[in-house]
Amino acid sequence: MKALASFLTLVTCAALAQAAELNTLSAAEQKDGWKLLFDGKSLAGWRTYKEGGKIGAGWIVEGGLLKKQAKISGGDIMTEQPIPATADWELSWEWRIAEKGNNGVKYFITEARKGTLGHEYQLLDDNGHPDGKVGAHRQTASFYDVLPPAKDKTSRPVGEWNHSRIVVKGSTVQHWLNGAKALEYELGSAAVREAVAKSKFKNIGDFGTKVTGHILLTDHNDECCFRNVKLRVLSK
Repeated sequence: MKALASFLTLVTCAALAQAAELNTLSAAEQKDGWKLLFDGKSLAGWRTYKEGGKIGAGWIVEGGLLKKQAKISGGDIMTEQPIPATADWELSWEWRIAEKGNNGVKYFITEARKGTLGHEYQLLDDNGHPDGKVGAHRQTASFYDVLPPAKDKTSRPVGEWNHSRIVVKGSTVQHWLNGAKALEYELGSAAVREAVAKSKFKNIGDFGTKVTGHILLTDHNDECCFRNVKLRVLSK
C-alpha cells in the first residue's frame, strides 16, 4: 500500500509540474523577446473586434486552457495590441480541435476593413469537416481559401495537441505545423495576387499585403482549445 501511495504521489506531482509549465516562458524565451498572449488564468490582453464589446460566454479558461466551447457564442477575439506593418514577428501556439471542428488563427486584422477579414492559418478536422473536402486551400495550415499547405504536412489526429507557428520576416510568411514548414508565400507577389483573385477575398484591395494588424482567434461554433500562445516581435 505504501508503494502504491508513493507511486500515486509521484504521478500527481508530475501532473502538477506539467500543468505548472503551461503558459509560462523560460529564461531563454524571455531573453529572446517572447511574450505570452494567454496567461492561463484569464482573457487579459484579448478583446472583441469592435472595441468596448463584451467577449461572449463561449470563451472560457479551464485547466490552463483557452477554450472555445461548442454551440455557445463567444464571437471572434483578438489581441488588444496590433503588430506594426514594419515589424517582423513570430507567433507560436498549441491547439486541439474536436471532431468535425473548425477554427482558425487570423493575422493582419485591421479595423480599417469592414469586419474580421485577414489572413488565416486554418485549424480544421480535415477529414470530418466539410471545408476539408472543398480542397487543400481550406485545410489545416493553409492560408485559408488562398494557398494550400504542403501535401506531406505533419497533422496529428483529432483530439491530440498540435503545435503551430506563423513567421513573418519582411515580405515572407511561413506556416509551420508540428516542427515542419507547411507553407511559405511572399506578400504582394504575383502568385499571391492571383490566388487572392480566385478567393472570397478578391474584392479587398490590400488583401495579401503586409499591414498593421491584430492576431485573432475565430469562433466557428465548434470546440477548440489553445495553450502556450506566445508572440515575439523580431524587429520594428
